[in-house]
Formats: sequence, structure tokens, C-alpha cells
Amino acid sequence: MTKKQKKMTGRIIAASILFIALQFASLEGVWKLSASAGIYLIVAYDILLKSARGLLAGQLLDENFLMAVASLGAFALGICDGSGDYNEAIAVILFYQIGELFQSCAVSKSRRSITALMDIRPDYAHVENNGQLTTTSPDEVPIGSIIVVQPGEKIPLDGVVEQGDSSLDTSALTGESVPRSVHPGEEVMSGCINLRSPLHIHTTREFGESTVTKILQLMQEATNRKSKSEQFITKFARVYTPVVCGAALLLALLPPVALLVMGEPAEWTTWLYRALIFLVISCPCALVLSIPLSFFAGIGGAGRAGILIKGSHFVETLAQAQVAVFDKTGTLTRGVFEVEAAHHSPYSLNELLQLAAAAESASSHPISISLRQTCRQLLPSSDISDMQELQGLGVIATVKGLRVAVGNEKLMQQEGAQALPCHCVGTIVHISIDHQYAGHILISDSLKPSSARALADLKSLGIRKTVMLTGDNQRTAEAVARELALDEVHCELLPAHKVAEVEQLMRANIGRLFFVGDGVNDAPVLARADVGIAMGGLGSDAAIEAADVVIMDDDPARIPLAMRIARKCMRIVRQNIIFALATKFACLLLGALGLANMWFAIFADVGVLVLCVLNSIRTMYNK
Repeated sequence: MTKKQKKMTGRIIAASILFIALQFASLEGVWKLSASAGIYLIVAYDILLKSARGLLAGQLLDENFLMAVASLGAFALGICDGSGDYNEAIAVILFYQIGELFQSCAVSKSRRSITALMDIRPDYAHVENNGQLTTTSPDEVPIGSIIVVQPGEKIPLDGVVEQGDSSLDTSALTGESVPRSVHPGEEVMSGCINLRSPLHIHTTREFGESTVTKILQLMQEATNRKSKSEQFITKFARVYTPVVCGAALLLALLPPVALLVMGEPAEWTTWLYRALIFLVISCPCALVLSIPLSFFAGIGGAGRAGILIKGSHFVETLAQAQVAVFDKTGTLTRGVFEVEAAHHSPYSLNELLQLAAAAESASSHPISISLRQTCRQLLPSSDISDMQELQGLGVIATVKGLRVAVGNEKLMQQEGAQALPCHCVGTIVHISIDHQYAGHILISDSLKPSSARALADLKSLGIRKTVMLTGDNQRTAEAVARELALDEVHCELLPAHKVAEVEQLMRANIGRLFFVGDGVNDAPVLARADVGIAMGGLGSDAAIEAADVVIMDDDPARIPLAMRIARKCMRIVRQNIIFALATKFACLLLGALGLANMWFAIFADVGVLVLCVLNSIRTMYNK
């Protein structure tokens, strides 16, 4: 509980005790008024101050103004009718403050959930220099440094393990409870906790660009992007509040005037009391507070499951999705390639691999990595120059004075080399040297274990069409599509073609569309789709920046989970809107007809708020 909440709790408890004691005290007249006013001010002074500031700022019609007018009006009634009954005035503001405290605690709980998830920011880094360890701030550690992470410590920066074998707790990043084993040569992300033995890590990113920093930025930005539901509630409150205030004023004035015209007693006090009840009931705080809280809690719950959603707008859109579009490599497949076969002439297999690995030396594409890992002896960087990566085609470089092109058949055509066909299923990497065809290498990539289950789950959730877009050849693409029972597959696509395919699907008006990808060439499609979902563990920075949702552990099974979370969140939002409005309007009618007293009005305001907040908190918890 925060200091502010503790202070408010103390005021509520003190006012409640004094309020109960007042019921047993034999006070009358000015003494009872003074005691009641004192209790009232203990619990209501901040509401009165906020209301006064609103008056000065020209913002009259907010919940503070409504509560101040209603409670002070109840005091005025107790004085005017001579009853000396100020209990309702105190009760209105006391229960309103209890509701506000409850709502504040709920927001804090949701925020603590995100804070706990985000409690992965490391406070220090042990930098090794000439065998000596220096402890410093992570943002002062340059790229290329060697840091030492002891068991139980958080990894402060992204890097590659140079020395040590250990296990990592990645749950704060990915939501995955099973520890991950790491060995020399493997990449590790900042924010993970080292569990078993010391690790020496070669840093590859500065702290400002590290995984942990990017996650924190994404979560901080997420609450700033409002959904249509939140925008509707904000606009609704702007219209609703002045309308009900005007209605309350008319309720206080018109019936007494009408009675006077008809020669009947005006009963000003009765109608003023009904107007005050009308004001208390009309307070829109249940809607204004519970709807954003639902989205905030939903985003926090998704974050705990390793799914980062960048704003409530994307929660709403994802819940409405009807079309799922996927990249292949690194999304549905592991993105870990193995060289299976090669056709080569006149160069030997070793020479061909060496030249291909050299040309691909600057590329981060999974195929490039596999070629470098397969090559027995890599050429020195001094032998390589003029490297250029052509999106959707391949790479070209000068290696030992030779122009080496490594890529697909389109690149071979561009180089004027006649590519030989290959009838095996897999990714075919063609190679030309000085514009002459030198051979091809067959590389295989296996499906992720959860891909088939994820697609089946999406179908069960009502996804009407599943599509795969890939730059791979037709045979490989169709084999994957058959195995996963995809509805459509489009192959041999450049990034611009993928965007065109997505736009065509969106024009078909089948429903909202999300695209899942992980590579640099997926960034334009991620940005164009209704919802872009990036595989964050292996995904490129460009893809993560362009995406609206980030899956931190690259598991396709998180995609249907993200949809379930989004749909649950939207269900709860709709429930809150319907329940709050239906209850409000029913109670407003009862209040106007004189069938509801101030205690009933308190339930219609505070009770509805508490119930909506309790319902909103459910979005934090997901199976």
C-alpha cells in the first residue's frame, strides 16, 4: 500500500469510528452540526479542494464536483428542514472515498503486477578487465566488454557466452518457468537470472538498446495508446455528466414550480433531496475508472505470460481478428538451418561453403548463420569486401577478388547465371562466382513443435483463414503448408510482395488481420497489418519496433493465448459497460420517482464501482 493509500485508509478509519460514536452521542443543535461537519471534513477535504480547483479551472462537471454538491446539499437539507440529520451527507462521501480507495488499490495491484514483471532491470554489472572485476552501472558498459554474472544475479546486458555453462531463469521475459541451459557461443538476453554457475559474457549491445530496456519502454508506452472503447467512455462522460447535472437541476425546479402553478404545496425540500440523490447516482466513475483498469490489467497479465502488447487499441483489434497471416522462417519453423546436401562444380564442397560463408559473413539471416557454422574454416575479413544484402534475393560480396553471389534463383537471373533445379524439399541456396553458376546448397529447417497446435487452436478460436507468406521456393512452402493444414500459401515473395498480399487480404473484408513475423524484411508487413505480432526472442530489432505485439519466447502457442487474453479483456469491458449503464439508468429512474433514498444512491455509485473494479481485476489472471 502506498503512503497516499495508507493516509486515506487512516482518514476513513478515523471518520468511521467517529461517525459510529456520533450515533451514540446525545448531541443536539449546533453541537451536532459541528461534530458532523468535523467528521465530514476529515474524509472529504480533498474532494472539496479538487472541486474548488475544478471550479477555478472551469472544469465543473467531474465526479469531485458531483460528490461535493451532493454531500453539501445533504448537509443543507439537514439544516433547512430542522431534522438535524447529517448522516446521509457523511455517508455519501465516506462510502465514495472507500470506493476510491478500493479502486486505487486495484490499480496499484495491477501496476505491481507489471512492476514485478519489469523488476528485471539490473542495478550493476561486473566488468572484467585484465583479470580484475569492476562493478559499474550497466549503462556505462561499452559494447565488446566482458562481464561476469554470478549465480543468482541478473544478466545486465545482451551478449554471447564466452565461458561457462549454466541455466537461466527467463520467466520474467518469456513467462516460461522451465530454466534454459546456455553454453559458450550462445546468445543471452538481459533480464534473465543466472541460476547455476558463473558466466563470462561478451556484450553485443549497449544498455539503452538491450532487451530489458526495450521491454520497459514497451510496457511504459502501452498505457498511452487508448482503445476505441476507452475513447468512447471519455467522450461519453463529457456528454453524460452535463446532461445528468442539467436533469438534476430540472428535477429540483420544475416539479415544485408546476405544483405552485396548480395551486399545490411546492415541497421544495423533497424535490431538492431527489435531485441530490439523482446527482450521486449519476456519477460516472464506475465507467471512467473500470474500463481503463480492465485494459491496464489485461496488458499486465499478458506481460506476465511473456506477451508484450503495446496498447489497449491492439488488445481490442486482436480480439476481433479473423485472419491469421504468418511468415515461415523463424516463425512457424525453428529458423535453425542445417546443410544437408550440395551440388557443386567446378569448386569442391569445402571451397563452395567457404566462399558462401564469406559472402554471408555480415548477414544475421538464419541461413547465413547456418552456412558460417557449417564451414570448417572461415576466411579472414581482410579477404572480404563490398558486401551488400539484397532483401528477398540474397547477398553479393567480393571474396579474394571474386564476385560471389549467394541467394535464390532470382538473384542468379540478375547475375546472368543459369541456376540448376533441385528436386529435394528444403531451402536451396544458389551460388554464382563472377556471374558463372557454381552450384547450390540444400538447407533444411524443421517446424517448431508447437506450430501445428497453435494453428489448430487459432481455428478453434474462430480464425476464418490462415495464410503463410514466404520468400522460400514453392516445393518447400507447399510442404510446410500441407503439414500445418494452412488455408493458403504464397511463396517466392519479396517484402513488397508480402505487403501487397496482406493489403489484398485486408481489402477482401474477411475481418481484422494479424501478421506474425520475425525478420528485418517482415517489418513493412508488421507495420501494415491491423495487428503486427513479432517473435521477440530471435526476432530482429526492426521487426520488434514495427510490431504491435511481441512474443518474447518465439513460441507460436503464445499467439492463441494472446487472443484469449484479448477476448477475455474485451468481454470484461463489455460486461462493465452494460452493467454500469443499466444499473445507473434504472437507479436514476427510481431516484427521480422518489423510490430511492440516499443510501440506495450510495450503492448505485460506490457499489457499482466496486463490482466493476473487481470484475476488471480478473483480466490479470490467465490460465
